[in-house]
Amino acid sequence: MKNHVYYKTIKINGLDIFYRQAGSTEKPTLLLLHGFPSSSHMFRNLIDQLSDSFYIIAPDYPGFGQSSAPGINEFQYTFHNLSTTIESFIDKLELKNITFYIQDYGGPIAFRIALRRPGLVQSFIIQNANAYLEGLGEALAPLSAYIENDSAEAEQGARTFLTLEATKWTYLDGASEPENVSPDSYSIDQFYLDREGNDVIQLALFRDYGSNIALYPEWQNYLKNNQPKALIVWGKNDKLFIEAGGWAYSKDLPNAEIHQLEGGHFMLEEHSDKIAQLIKEFIVSH
Repeated sequence: MKNHVYYKTIKINGLDIFYRQAGSTEKPTLLLLHGFPSSSHMFRNLIDQLSDSFYIIAPDYPGFGQSSAPGINEFQYTFHNLSTTIESFIDKLELKNITFYIQDYGGPIAFRIALRRPGLVQSFIIQNANAYLEGLGEALAPLSAYIENDSAEAEQGARTFLTLEATKWTYLDGASEPENVSPDSYSIDQFYLDREGNDVIQLALFRDYGSNIALYPEWQNYLKNNQPKALIVWGKNDKLFIEAGGWAYSKDLPNAEIHQLEGGHFMLEEHSDKIAQLIKEFIVSH
């Protein structure tokens, strides 16, 4: 029996943080952390499929979805600050023994939290969330250039990632059947991207992305030393975080369960049924 999804907002450090909640608190806790340029909306199908088996929480970060989006003069948009906001959110909701489902931006946020609070981590489900240099695809070149140099030319290249064309590409490129991807997904993401002032917010995070790459060795050491249980489900056709990034986890997590699926960066649009089943089997087996 599926559980109702509740749409809630909680005050965290003066910010309104929106989140989706489903399932019973007596079930294992599953925290869903979304990627760029999305929000908790990307998990809508998965939440429905897993709400009978888990206590599910899926927040929107500051600057994303339905959460507060203060200007850059009011909130410093860095991955460190996003991670401390989500850590405070975890504490406010009193979440413990968490299985972190991380995709894209969810990786840098969760791994920072894990370094500070390893006791919070029950396990990881990793979907196209990179932690290894070999996982960085050539499609990221404009962002890499912007990280290295914030010239007007480099900024213009980075801004291409904020366009509808790019958002559609992120969803459709690499999909096994693009006709299975609902246009609602990229249309809703683009609605949030197009809000006044949001471009500056996203550019600030683009510029800060280099801080994540610098932390890759620390994340890898955490994985090697702590050996958290991990299920890796990767869209192997992703040109941003490429297939090699999924396999790379086996270097530090030799017992990780790895599945490379025929999909792209946002493969939940096509494969939520398959991934939901893999998650249920993974949690039961551990």
